[in-house]
Amino acid sequence: MSEGRALSRRAFLVATAAAGATLAGCTSGAGGGGVVDEIGEVEARRPHSGRTVSATLTADRTRVDLGGSVAESLTYNGTVPGPVLRASVGDEVAVTVRNRLPRTTSVHWHGIAMRNDMDGAAPATPDIAAGGDFTYRFSVPHPGTYWAHPHTGLDADTGLYFPVIVDDPRDPGDYDAEWIVMLDDWTDGVGSSPEQIFDGLRAMSAPGHDMAGGEPMPGMPGMGAVAGVGGTGKSTLLGGDAGDVSYPYYLVNGRIPAAPSTFRAKPGQRVRIRIINAASDTAFRVAVTGHRLTVTHTDGFPVVPTEVDAVLIGMGERYDVRVTAGDGAFALVALAEGKNATARALLITGAGNPPPADFTPPELDGRVGTVADFNATTAAALVPAVPDAKLPVDLAGSMAPYEWTINGAPFSRTTPLQVRSGQRIEMTFDNTSTMWHPMHLHGHTFEILTADGRPGARKDTAIVLPAQRLRVAFVADNPGQWMLHCHNTYHQDAGMMTRLDYTG
Repeated sequence: MSEGRALSRRAFLVATAAAGATLAGCTSGAGGGGVVDEIGEVEARRPHSGRTVSATLTADRTRVDLGGSVAESLTYNGTVPGPVLRASVGDEVAVTVRNRLPRTTSVHWHGIAMRNDMDGAAPATPDIAAGGDFTYRFSVPHPGTYWAHPHTGLDADTGLYFPVIVDDPRDPGDYDAEWIVMLDDWTDGVGSSPEQIFDGLRAMSAPGHDMAGGEPMPGMPGMGAVAGVGGTGKSTLLGGDAGDVSYPYYLVNGRIPAAPSTFRAKPGQRVRIRIINAASDTAFRVAVTGHRLTVTHTDGFPVVPTEVDAVLIGMGERYDVRVTAGDGAFALVALAEGKNATARALLITGAGNPPPADFTPPELDGRVGTVADFNATTAAALVPAVPDAKLPVDLAGSMAPYEWTINGAPFSRTTPLQVRSGQRIEMTFDNTSTMWHPMHLHGHTFEILTADGRPGARKDTAIVLPAQRLRVAFVADNPGQWMLHCHNTYHQDAGMMTRLDYTG
């Protein structure tokens, strides 16, 4: 990553107008040229520092060492996670992606309220052809902890992901050291491939399907004999089944528990831990042995600091926490919720032996923070207003057949939700299925609403429990065509995705 030559405001607006042509061919259903013009106008109003942060990413198949276990998978620049991309508010980011895969790919900038034609999700941004290159160019309007991954098929369940950190130059930071922690569930190259798992999930109710040992697996009728399919347990925190897939490994920063990554600090230092869940089917309960966590941010936005023993983090979510480091060797443990396995990393500040790889700290059974426990700070909260429109988002589906829908239809037959620029929108997720879903809205952040309508945390991804409703509010201030989907890779590919279209 490097800082390139600064763009003048005039040059930036010229680039904005040129990039708008990318979207012009695919917005006829969402306002056509009017929406394209709005995208340029919104981009011009965003903060611009005059600096450009440049990077090059090569997406390719390679062998990666997970800590003594070598897997062949897809990676950016040959590492898992890929290299950290770091910028400040108002910077222009210019990332050239070289696709050396035998199929199309993309990079979606998860959580960043960026211009629509650079979002990395078709049709707003065309996918990158096999062997092709593409440069994503956009400004970053908000500070926070974000990440990036493909939005093409099942590639999200590979090593194609990396952290994106946006700093606020005006914020001195109430911490002495920073630790980026990326969580993942891993199968590619060491277990069944994502394609094999998905085929196994879809085959569960196929006529004449040969079940493992001739009998279904517990809780999973018609389960097939594909390693990794099923075999998960229950979770009270998730309201029932923990997931659809059991994984050979659960990782922190690309390492298995037996060979953990290590972060070094000094006793007494305040450490900001940016926790990112890049997994495909796994929520994690995260704690640090011998420490309490002060939650400071949800999905990049500040919350009233709240002390907990552990946090529950679904796929796509991010939590920033602060700890005051003790003296010794401590384990950060991420319990794969409902899956009887853990991932871990080490916080080393002094002498002492770290706990064994299978150690589970008592903090995991203490006060576990969930989204209902956190409230946005005054500066991060939306201005109270009566909604201009209310949108229903009904979540449904089943394990047999393996189909997932939004508002009664899979993505292939979806009717997009529609909004107009400037509207205050209230959206209600109504989960009628028996599975939990981490729902993610591209290009916007929403405010969680409590049962009595009070504002909670600001987020872009939120867990919706089975048989529960979750209301959120957002401002339609980023025109284009945006995806709304479950961030379980397999639910998304099986249909649980729709679009949010601006109509002018």
